[in-house]
Amino acid sequence: MTVRVLVADDHAAVRAGIVLILDGADDLEVVGEAADGAQAVAMALELRPDVVLMDVRMPRLDGISATKELAGVCDVLILTTFDIDEYVFGALRAGAAGFLLKNTDAESLVEAVRLVARGDGLISPGVTRRLIAAFAEQAPRKEPAGDPESLTPREREVLACIGRGLSNAEIARELDMAEATTKTHVSRVLNKLGLKSRVQAAIYYSEGA
Repeated sequence: MTVRVLVADDHAAVRAGIVLILDGADDLEVVGEAADGAQAVAMALELRPDVVLMDVRMPRLDGISATKELAGVCDVLILTTFDIDEYVFGALRAGAAGFLLKNTDAESLVEAVRLVARGDGLISPGVTRRLIAAFAEQAPRKEPAGDPESLTPREREVLACIGRGLSNAEIARELDMAEATTKTHVSRVLNKLGLKSRVQAAIYYSEGA
C-alpha cells in the first residue's frame, strides 16, 4: 500500500529536500506541499493524506494549531528543528502521532512516516526520556472524556501494551492476533478514552490508568 504524504514547511529549500527523500521510497507518495499551517489544513482536508509532515514555526497558522485542527482527519508527524518542551507538549496535546527532529537521517525519516501511517506513535529518541519526565511533572492529569470502565479486557491488554511503548506489530505478536485487528483495538481504546493519539494513551497509562 502506498502511503500518501503532505509536507508542510515554510522554507522552500527544506520542503524540497524532504520531498526528495520521501519520493525516493517506493511505498511513499508526496501528494502536496504547504508553505504555512493554514494551507496545510486546507490541503489536508481536500487531499486526505495518510500522514502530514508538519513543521512547527510557520506563518498564518503554526504547526501545533494546524495539528489540532486536523485531529481525527489524518495522522500528523511533527518535524522540527527545535526540541523545546513547549513544542513537544503542545504537539502531543494537539494530537500529533509523533515528534521528530530535522537532524534525523533520511532512512529514519522514511521509516518514521511508515510507522505513523501504520498507526504507531513515534517520539525522537533525543527527547523521549526528558519528555516523559517533564510531562509527568508539568502536565496535570485530566480525566479522559470517555469511561475507562467501558474498555473490554482485550482493550485493557492493548492499552497496557501501548503504555509499554509497543508498536502495533509487537502488540499483535504478544497478544496473538492480526495486525489489522490490533489497529482496530487501538482505535477503539482511543475513542473510548477520548484521547487523540497513542502517545497520549501511553502517557495516560503511565499515570496510573
